[in-house]
Amino acid sequence: MDPIFQSLQTVVDRYDELNEQLADPAVAGDGQKYMALSKEAGEMRETVEVYTRYQQVIQAIQEAEELLDDAEMAPLAKEDLAGLKPEKAQLEDQLKILMLPKDPNDDKNIIMEIRGAAGGDESSLFAADLLDMYRRYAEKQRWALSIIDEATTEVGGYKEVAVMITGDNVYSKLKFESGAHRVQRVPSTETQGRVHTSTATVGVMPEFEEIDFELAESDLEEEFFRSGGAGGQNVNKVSTAVRLIHKPTGIMVKMQEERTQIKNRDKARKLLASRVYDFYAQQNEAAYAEQRKSAVGTGDRSERIRTYNYPQNRVTDHRIGLTLNKLDRVMNGELGEVIDALIIADQTAKLAELNNA
Repeated sequence: MDPIFQSLQTVVDRYDELNEQLADPAVAGDGQKYMALSKEAGEMRETVEVYTRYQQVIQAIQEAEELLDDAEMAPLAKEDLAGLKPEKAQLEDQLKILMLPKDPNDDKNIIMEIRGAAGGDESSLFAADLLDMYRRYAEKQRWALSIIDEATTEVGGYKEVAVMITGDNVYSKLKFESGAHRVQRVPSTETQGRVHTSTATVGVMPEFEEIDFELAESDLEEEFFRSGGAGGQNVNKVSTAVRLIHKPTGIMVKMQEERTQIKNRDKARKLLASRVYDFYAQQNEAAYAEQRKSAVGTGDRSERIRTYNYPQNRVTDHRIGLTLNKLDRVMNGELGEVIDALIIADQTAKLAELNNA
């Protein structure tokens, strides 16, 4: 049997152990422990169910093969094998995918940053359109999206905007969105009907807690200043806005969304932690990315990952060669088909690596 199957019984044993603990009244009375064990068991449930079915199919194949020498039962046994053997192969592939090493960030919330890039005002408008697309997708997933930092343009777009998206498995579905997004359309300011090409960049970072990444206070430089723009009596009277600088990397964030200095600092610190972690993570992955590009690309911000062609109602993901003539639906938040294809491509690439190892 493939080496990947050797640890399956360990998974089953751990799943059984978890269910025994969950049935213990003492555990049921400890809400935090019960939730943690329930989550761990839930993550194993599909693997255990598929493996149980796989074992049943293996047993059924053995029984059918034993009947092949029986002249009376052989036709029925052959008919059973014709269905069981393809199912066995399908279950093996499914189990391999389920047993692939899981990205430890997959179940985390994210901070997403969208910036207008090449194309002036049109790129800022496209950045706003991308935000609307992700907002609608988040609504369909029953996630929550909130803006934590923004810089708008005079035409109603975004020079840059940072949002937090919270919910179940957010990072696992949106981690492949990092990169340069290209739009081809006639801008609202275009008087001669010519199609322009503009770009906006998207960065997706998992939300990190202190247990994941510690932002040392000694590495921080902070400044407090007065907020600008609408905001009531505090604006330009009290220094509630915060600017944090991570001295080792020079990464800086500012926050003035909240009315108090403490709340702005908390938000700024969370955003800074994710940006610094992302900075170091990209450095660590750079050497690996040079050796192997997965089916979904490196996720580098400068890499053009997708084109949105409005005249032809077409969206193309260049990393996996996927083209859909339903741009209107994609921009309305129907991203599932694209995201599912990216996840499958990533899993396929990892399986190929595993099989070639």
